Amino acid sequence: MQTTDSRIEPGTLPTEEQFREEALAFLSANAEKRPPDKVEWGVGSDSVELFADKTPEQELEDLENSRAWRMKSFDAGFGWITGPTQYGGRGLPNSYQAIYNSLESNYKVPSQGPFGIGLGMVAPTILAHATESVKTKYLRSMYRGDIVGCQLFSEPSSGSDLASLQTKAERDGDEWIINGQKVWTSGAQFSDIGEIICRTDPTLPKHKGLTGFVVDMKAPGVEVRPLRQMTGGASFNEVFFNNVRVPNEYLLGDVNQGWTVALTTLMNERAAIGGSGAGIIGVNKTFELLMQLGSICSQDPIARQQIADLYIHMKASHFTSMRAMAKVKAGQLPGPEMSLGKLSLTNNLQRIGNFVSHVLGPKLIADTGEWGTYSWASLLLGTPGIRVAGGTDEVMKNIIGERVLGLPKEPKPAVDRI
Repeated sequence: MQTTDSRIEPGTLPTEEQFREEALAFLSANAEKRPPDKVEWGVGSDSVELFADKTPEQELEDLENSRAWRMKSFDAGFGWITGPTQYGGRGLPNSYQAIYNSLESNYKVPSQGPFGIGLGMVAPTILAHATESVKTKYLRSMYRGDIVGCQLFSEPSSGSDLASLQTKAERDGDEWIINGQKVWTSGAQFSDIGEIICRTDPTLPKHKGLTGFVVDMKAPGVEVRPLRQMTGGASFNEVFFNNVRVPNEYLLGDVNQGWTVALTTLMNERAAIGGSGAGIIGVNKTFELLMQLGSICSQDPIARQQIADLYIHMKASHFTSMRAMAKVKAGQLPGPEMSLGKLSLTNNLQRIGNFVSHVLGPKLIADTGEWGTYSWASLLLGTPGIRVAGGTDEVMKNIIGERVLGLPKEPKPAVDRI
């Protein structure tokens, strides 16, 4: 395939129709059209996994394929359509990104999964809180695919209660020295930089003594260890920091104001997870397979009721996600839809689990080789990971109840006094 560059002249704002033609010219010259989706029971792969079980070699191969496409699309003007021009973006409205996404979905292009966390969570935080030198150094490189970013928040004893984290950062002249451990870090094994939140003043209340940094994942003292999941894969990692030095200019926001930085990232994380709910279990292969599995057991009244309930909730989640994306397209900030989307995603995954468990019985846990049976086990085993990612279901319920509905805050447990 030949590379084409039909971009509008720099400094000129194309109309949406001009942009559409430009994007189509690029995609047609560099990618194959995607054939119409056709899901037929018993044909092709029956995989419905949430977390891929891949070897390190397969992960690197996927990363390089993703990187090649990201570089090509960025160089053609489609890698950061809405980003500020001074950092490599095109400076176009959100509606242009929606146009490109819609067009690209019709073509066979490599998955951008390896860059999802870096671009969906870390890069927006760098744009909002980093020093000018860090923005200039990293943003263009991240969106072009030259480097990969990861998020370093959770710790062994600080998951949903992020503010209780204990990883320390101590000032040493023009540098900070980081010591501690992070866990459940996706993509750490091939990341170049990470966003980390550390405790910088243990004398302050737990939300007040935190500071954010951008850390070099290849720096001396950084150790990444994969964590084996019950799905069989190792999508997450634990990361150890032993006297890792970070320049002061790599601060995110102000010292001891890291909670604000963390909230920026978490908002983007929940938007990414909640907004992708339809992509994971919406009108796609998994959804179609569920409907076909339901038709196979249509004489079972309990199964009929479960599949109807699942269909209704999936559609409701899909439309809620569409409403949130419409607000983003219009230049507005999404509201409670992101927390609702994340919670409805995990609830729907549990509904899927209940349905396939009822229908398949022992076939779900014993691999007989029968198509469309044991393959559902990987989805069930991956569901707990989604329930934890981006804030547990319990945290989401508190956020919705207290901040959206205005209900009283959850009472704190009584502390015995000696």
